[in-house]
Amino acid sequence: MTNSAALPPSSRVRGLLEAALVAVLLSALIAAAAWWFFANGYILYYGDAQAHLNLSRAIIDSKTPGYDQLGTVWLPLLHIICVPLVGNDWLWSTGLAGTIPVAVCFVVAGTFFFLAAREAYLSSAAAAVVACCFALNPNILYLASIPMTEVVFLAALSLLLFAAVRFRNTQNGAWIALGIAGSWLMSLTRYDGWFLIPFAALWFALNSRRRRLSILILFGALASLAPFYWAAHNWWETSNPLDFYNGPYSAVAIQGSRTYPGYHDWKLALKYYSLAGELCAGPALIALGAIGVLCAAAKRSLTPVLFLFLTPAFYVWSIHSSKTPIFVPQLWNSYYNTRYGIAVVALGAFAAGAVTLVVPKRLARYWFILPLVAILPWLAHPSRQNWICWKESQVNSVSRRAWTYAAADFLRLNYSPGQGILASSGDVTGIFCRARIHLSETINIGNGPLWLAASTCPQIFHPGFWAVTQNGDRLDKAIQASRPPVYNVVDEIRSKDDPALKIHCRNQP
Repeated sequence: MTNSAALPPSSRVRGLLEAALVAVLLSALIAAAAWWFFANGYILYYGDAQAHLNLSRAIIDSKTPGYDQLGTVWLPLLHIICVPLVGNDWLWSTGLAGTIPVAVCFVVAGTFFFLAAREAYLSSAAAAVVACCFALNPNILYLASIPMTEVVFLAALSLLLFAAVRFRNTQNGAWIALGIAGSWLMSLTRYDGWFLIPFAALWFALNSRRRRLSILILFGALASLAPFYWAAHNWWETSNPLDFYNGPYSAVAIQGSRTYPGYHDWKLALKYYSLAGELCAGPALIALGAIGVLCAAAKRSLTPVLFLFLTPAFYVWSIHSSKTPIFVPQLWNSYYNTRYGIAVVALGAFAAGAVTLVVPKRLARYWFILPLVAILPWLAHPSRQNWICWKESQVNSVSRRAWTYAAADFLRLNYSPGQGILASSGDVTGIFCRARIHLSETINIGNGPLWLAASTCPQIFHPGFWAVTQNGDRLDKAIQASRPPVYNVVDEIRSKDDPALKIHCRNQP
């Protein structure tokens, strides 16, 4: 194999053309996939997708717009990259304001996984296998079409991966800078990125031929600025730098004292995550990836694969120790956080590329057989019911979608701009997105003291002509307890799995 840094100019031009072609093909693929998901109405099936989009919208459209709307638990990058588009009412209400930037991240992820694999394996065929196994996975395509963080994270991870293997071959410090930038982007998207910082710093240091300790310290210190920023942000917003971890809206608080399979049980934690990973990646890619690990080890190209193992390891640790359950229907008859298994797709795809390194050269031209094998389960059973990420979003949103659509239809007919709405927190704000009622017309939990006053004493602070609550929530209880009564229920929407949704109208003085 030839060091890519020493390739002649003609080969470098060919390399650029290959990368451009990959980016173009990925763009066409995700455009077609995103349009299909949009045409079928799936963009905002995930409750979190709707919430991410509304959080981004609140930065520019709220009673209290601005920086504070970033919140403290969800990391900010997804919400920031949606801001340029989310101000458009149609893009916001359809979810496309989140689809477009995440789809761009898919193109970045696929392109840089291709480049990283070509750099690590010194083979365009291997790189093509990696890109195809990654990009043709239906769970990846779904998550790349909706406003969720997984594909944004993978885009940042691909940048870091490429920078690390490129630095090993060139020793150019610019690639360290790119690696730090990739780490920042990861750390501002998902907490997995924080876990990877020391490993990335060690990888860059070991890849250096000199000043290893300096690079270890420099990379670790600079990459850690992103987590330190978020801790400072949490302190500024709540006086608790760890509010994202132990605050009232953290995973720890949401889970509470409830136990779940895998909590403080490594064996069960590994079992649940492994099954989620298999459901996301498919058994064929898992098998190809396992063979690829052996091939990468035989060709001394194992380090990038081992680095990609770290994210699945983080999730196993999170199940065990951090109040982060994963439920899969085969083991728990439920769907919850199964999409976290998507990290196995990137791992399996990258490892599968190494298989091409051990086949005879005359067979290398048939590299496309490997991606076909990887997607064989999806070709044999093409129904969306077999796409675990889509299925999770569909199953868990049946009731929410029913009352969201019904309430949005009611408000579209009865609400007049300027009347104002006092709204419960959580999924309720999705109603206003669908009805295209500006968030600045509402008072909700993102409005701080304004919300606290209105939800505590609606008989005194009740500027909204309307109120939307779920039976038994904080606002609903406050309205019921208010004396004299200030609101009457004018519509009640019941669903099978969620508390009844109530639409209240203020009593006339």
